[in-house]
Amino acid sequence: MPSILVVEDHGALRDALGIALGAKGYKVVTAKTGDAGVQALETQSFDIVVTDLKLPGKDGLEVLEAARHTQPRSPAILMTAHGNKEAVVAALRLGAHDFIEKPFDIDEMEARIDRALEQGRRNEAVAGLRETAMAPYQPANIIGESAPLRTALEVARKVAPAPTAVLITGATGTGKELIAGAIHAFSSRNKGEFVAVNCAAIPDTLLESELFGHERGAFTGAVRRRVGRFERAHRGTLFLDEIGDMSLTTQAKILRILQDGRLERLGGDETVEVDVRCVAATHRDLVEEVRKGTFREDLYYRLNVVNIHLPPLAERGDDVVLLARHFAAAFCADFKRASIGFSEGALEALRAHTWPGNVRELRNAVERAVLLCEGDAIGAVDLGLGHRARLSPLSGELHDGNFRFEFPATGVPLKVAEGELLLAALHQAQWVQKEAARLLGITKRAIHYKIEQHGITHPSWTKNRPQPGPDPK
Repeated sequence: MPSILVVEDHGALRDALGIALGAKGYKVVTAKTGDAGVQALETQSFDIVVTDLKLPGKDGLEVLEAARHTQPRSPAILMTAHGNKEAVVAALRLGAHDFIEKPFDIDEMEARIDRALEQGRRNEAVAGLRETAMAPYQPANIIGESAPLRTALEVARKVAPAPTAVLITGATGTGKELIAGAIHAFSSRNKGEFVAVNCAAIPDTLLESELFGHERGAFTGAVRRRVGRFERAHRGTLFLDEIGDMSLTTQAKILRILQDGRLERLGGDETVEVDVRCVAATHRDLVEEVRKGTFREDLYYRLNVVNIHLPPLAERGDDVVLLARHFAAAFCADFKRASIGFSEGALEALRAHTWPGNVRELRNAVERAVLLCEGDAIGAVDLGLGHRARLSPLSGELHDGNFRFEFPATGVPLKVAEGELLLAALHQAQWVQKEAARLLGITKRAIHYKIEQHGITHPSWTKNRPQPGPDPK
């Protein structure tokens, strides 16, 4: 049963609304002063708020302000006298869903309330989707216990409440967007949208339209007005990733918007006010880019009020193991397979690898391993880390350091060791013989001979596929 707060000082109208809405099945709470309405908002939850503009004590705008802070997802309708345009504009800026001029028909009010409730349900659905989208950015979901990561999160927590610009630096794949999202999640803007733009992924000719929006007819193909990312991030956070890849012309426009809080869509002359918190990120050395003249010095200082640097994964110690286990659990769930762990050799390989692609590379390696692993534990070969780690042909595991055999006390036949090495190479090459030959440094003809010598077969090889039976005719 939807609940409605009606704030109206005129007794007859207040009673009429209460009776009519109650007859439709709504739970109605009435208040005859603005102060009583604000008190009700602080102690109860409502699906919709209907308030008069002129009230004893606090006025209707103050009631709307209280509703925005205590119940921001609940739509509000303002009742106002004819011709009070200034109050209507102020109410809409405070987030009012609709307004209705007095005198009005009760049926018209009921219709507007029905539409507002439907909008409220859509708002709830959108908010749910937004919370789902923001889940990865919650601090509890950012995996790692290393000191550098904890320091970055602590700085994010401290700077989040302020409107201060933040510049996040670090190599590609270190998780800069996660820290930007955490800043948004920690801030008072977390009810607004977190809008991310990868400036390097959008051609410069399209980036301005993407950021600032455009009017219909602004250029060939602009068949309708488009709201840009800055407007979408109004009262939220705009994350400009890889800002070092942006042209000087676009940089100048970004600087102006950050300074003035106003923009104009491409092809338009209307000024749009935006309240946006900007967080930027780059893998480039912007000080060097400023020196070379490819990045504006004034924009650099505008963005770099607080700097958060993220270290490469190779400098984060055992975070690599925590992340690998997290990714493995997630991929097992996605692929609907039983949980799997990591062998000791795989853990050694994870720690030994240099991870030039950082967390993104690790995620891809674990996804591949979960797909290829045939047992209940991922082996080093499953990770496919290549030449950066060393393969022991006896165990099939990868080891840091020089290539060497670990002989058991009883020794091992050379043919057995050769077979193990051959199998490991084929496994890593996903049973492509030419690739396995390359890994072993031998010819394709030589590997064919070795495969036959050791009696190795695989279903993917043509000669091992079942032959069709005789034609029944």
